[in-house]
Parts: sequence; structure tokens; C-alpha cells
Amino acid sequence: MLISNKTVWKNYLTQQEQIQRVENKMNLENNQQQKDRLLISYILCAVGFFGVGGLHRLYNGKIGTGLLWLCTFGLFSVGQIVDLLLIPNMVNEYEHKLRLKAGVSPFGVPLNQAVVASQVHPPSGNELMVKLIEAAESKSGVLTVTQGVKFTGASFAQVQATLNEMYKSGYVKIDNDPNTGAVIYHFHEL
Repeated sequence: MLISNKTVWKNYLTQQEQIQRVENKMNLENNQQQKDRLLISYILCAVGFFGVGGLHRLYNGKIGTGLLWLCTFGLFSVGQIVDLLLIPNMVNEYEHKLRLKAGVSPFGVPLNQAVVASQVHPPSGNELMVKLIEAAESKSGVLTVTQGVKFTGASFAQVQATLNEMYKSGYVKIDNDPNTGAVIYHFHEL
């Protein structure tokens, strides 16, 4: 069964649209989570001005400096004031670490996932001819239909039709193998 290029292109575009929708949804969710974490970090930083500094640092995974801020009242409130400017970067850094731990890239794409082709399209037309010539070249200029199918992944009918077309054009000669009687195609130019 042959699939037209329009159908393949249409399926490809449909798949790309679906991927784009999922990525947009994931980005919206990630942005909302990041906004929530940012708001909570600012609230925890504000609590630091009432004597319990460093909670925002602990919340964003900075344990060492968080404990230092906690013991020194936010580095005597100077660290708390400076952190008001640094909190967005802290949140981004922590989110990045969480994504990497979960095996997801910063763009929401799973890392270390095997690439799998959803459809395999055997070569056709000129591509098939080129593949058959490459196969014959690796077999010292002699090729059977079965070897052509194995090398190209195309069907027996497609390979045989292409080899016959090449025979009619004068590119190959047909003969029989003296031992097996199989039809062999000689690529005399190779």
C-alpha cells in the first residue's frame, strides 16, 4: 500500500500540532508553578524581617546559607534585603535542578528517552534505485531481488520492478546463478 506524500505531510503536521499543544500546556503549568514558588519565596523572605531569616533560602534548596541566615537573623537583615533582588534567580535555579532530577529538560522535554520512528517509509523511485546501486556495489556488482529487499527495506515487487526498469534502460544485465538458478542482476558499470 503506497501512501502519498500529502498524507505523510498531513500526518506529520498533525503530530507537530499535538506536540506543540502539549508543550504549551506544560509551559503554562511550569510558569504557574514558578510564580507560586516565587510568591512563597517572597513571603518567606518577608518573615525574615520579623526575626526568622533564611526560610526562603531553605525553601529553594540553599540549605547551608539558609541555616547561616537563620542563625544570624538574615546576616543582620543585610542578607535579607540583598536576597529580595536574588530570589527570582534562586527560584529559577531550584526549578532547573528539580527538572533535571525528574529527567526533564528546561523546555519540558524528557531527557534520555529513546527516539522511536512512528512509521518507516521504504525508499521509492530514484531513492530506491540509488539504494539498489549501493547494494550492488557492496556485492561486487551482482545483486538478487532478495538481496535488494534486504538492503533497502522495500517490497519484493518494488525492487523487482525497479531492477526491471533499470534493465530496460540498459543499466543492468539479467542472468541466472549457475549454482542456484536464481535471477541475478549484473551492474556492468560498477
